[in-house]
Amino acid sequence: MKINKIRNKIAYFSSVILGLVLVVFLLFQALPGPEQILSGQRTDKATTDAIVRDLGLDQPSWKQALLYINDISVISVYPEDRIPEFVKGKFLNLGNYAIGIKFPYLRTSFQTKLPVNNLLGEAFIGTVLLTFAAMFLALILGIPLGVWAASRKDSRWDRGIVALSTLGISVPSFFSAMLFSWLFGFVYREYTGLPMTGSWLELNSDGSDRIMKLSHLILPALALGIRPLAVFIQLTRNTMVDVLVLDFIKTAQAKGVSYKKVIWKHAFPNALNPIVTSIGGWFSSLLAGSFFTEYIFQWKGMGKVSIEALQQSDFPVVMGAVLLTACLFFIIHQFTEWLYVWIDPRLKHG
Repeated sequence: MKINKIRNKIAYFSSVILGLVLVVFLLFQALPGPEQILSGQRTDKATTDAIVRDLGLDQPSWKQALLYINDISVISVYPEDRIPEFVKGKFLNLGNYAIGIKFPYLRTSFQTKLPVNNLLGEAFIGTVLLTFAAMFLALILGIPLGVWAASRKDSRWDRGIVALSTLGISVPSFFSAMLFSWLFGFVYREYTGLPMTGSWLELNSDGSDRIMKLSHLILPALALGIRPLAVFIQLTRNTMVDVLVLDFIKTAQAKGVSYKKVIWKHAFPNALNPIVTSIGGWFSSLLAGSFFTEYIFQWKGMGKVSIEALQQSDFPVVMGAVLLTACLFFIIHQFTEWLYVWIDPRLKHG
C-alpha cells in the first residue's frame, strides 16, 4: 500500500515537472531571443547566428525541450564526447553514447556562463532566510494575538485586533514592500538606521570580501509577513471561538481547571488543524510572493535573480528557478500532510 502511494506521488510530481517545462518553453517562444541582448550593438547577422548556435537555439523547439528534459533527468543519455562540463554523475559508455545516473543539470546562464545550480544555490539561501523570517514573525505574533482576541470575544481588544488584521489582509505584499522601504528606509532612516534596499550578503568597506547583513532582513520580512500575520490572527481567533463553546471546555471549567490552562492545554490543541493547513499554504505563498518583495528591496533571492534573468531572456536561470520552486512546493505539501497525521493520528486511517 505504501509503495503504491509513493509510486503515485512520484508519477504525479514527474508529470507536474514535465508540464512546467513544456509551458515555460512555449512562453519563451514569445520573448525576445537572448542573442539580441547578448549581441548588443553588434547587429550583423553573422554574429547573431554564431550566438544562436553557441546557445543551442538553432534546434527546433521540440528538440530543445527534449534535450532540456534529458539534462534535468536523474537518468540521462549523452553522446560519448558531449557530456556537459558541469554534469556530476556516473556514466557507462555504450558505443557512441553514454548513459548515466546524475544530479539534475540546470545548464549554465546565457549571460554569465556560470552554472545555474550555483547561481540559484546562493539565491535559494536568501529566499529561505526571508521566507522563514516572515513566517516566524507571522506565527509568533499572529497565534498569541488570535488566542488573546478569542479569550476576550466581543471586547474592545477583540474588535480592534480583528479590524487591524482585516486591514493587513487587504494590503498586497508588493505595496507593503514599497511603503516600508520608503517610510522606514528613507523618511525615518535616521531613527531606524535601516536602508531602503540591501541584500543579505554585501561587500565590506574595502571590497575584499562579502559579509552577512542580517539587519537588511528586517524591512523585507515585515513587509512580506504582514498578510500571513493578519490571516493567522483571524484564523486562530475564529477557530478558538468555535472550540471554546464545546462541551469538553465547559466540563474542564466546571472541574475548576484554570482559564489559562483551559485555553492552552484543552482548547488550543483542538484548534491546530486549520492553523497547520494555513501554515503550509502560506509558506508556499510566501515563497512565490517573495519574488516582488526581493526585487523591491534588492534582496538577493530567487525572486530577484529570476526577474533579472527574465528581463535578459536568460532561459536556463528562469527555468531553474521555476523547477526549484515547484520542488519546494511539493516538499512543503508532503511535510504538511505528515504534520496533519502527527497532530491527529486518526487521519492516518481516514
